[in-house]
Amino acid sequence: MIMIVAADEKWGIGINGDLLTPLPEDMKFFREKTKDSVIIMGRKTLLSFPNGKPLKNRVNIVITTDKNFSEEGCIVCHSVEEAAEISKNYTDKDVFVVGGGTVYRQMLKCCDTAYITKIYKTFDESDTFIDNLDTMDDWVVADESELKEHNGLNFRWVTYKRR
Repeated sequence: MIMIVAADEKWGIGINGDLLTPLPEDMKFFREKTKDSVIIMGRKTLLSFPNGKPLKNRVNIVITTDKNFSEEGCIVCHSVEEAAEISKNYTDKDVFVVGGGTVYRQMLKCCDTAYITKIYKTFDESDTFIDNLDTMDDWVVADESELKEHNGLNFRWVTYKRR
């Protein structure tokens, strides 16, 4: 599995259920990487998508503890273990973990690659965080893009691989 997320310098990823900041080039990166793949997310992440609907051209797996939740175009499951098991049915597709914070933390053990958009700023309002891969012995930087800029904000894509 592959984790994909944008994080600030303190590994914050969200503010009040939304992204830290709009980065159009990063949204394009996300669309290109996850197109025609499987994406695994929590219910709140699904609801943060445009109109709260699943993303097109992807298999959308949603994890929720709400036994009554359903959404057309989604496979609903009730644990990270169930989501991981369901994803095994798609051997011809990459499987991405796309959020939120709890799902990232719980599914990190299943991931062997992480695409982290590193934003070179700290958002003091951040209320959702992920584990800092730079401090984990079993993760190593495999690739880095050149530095990008949007509205005065610097960022780059960093690919991590599990050792």
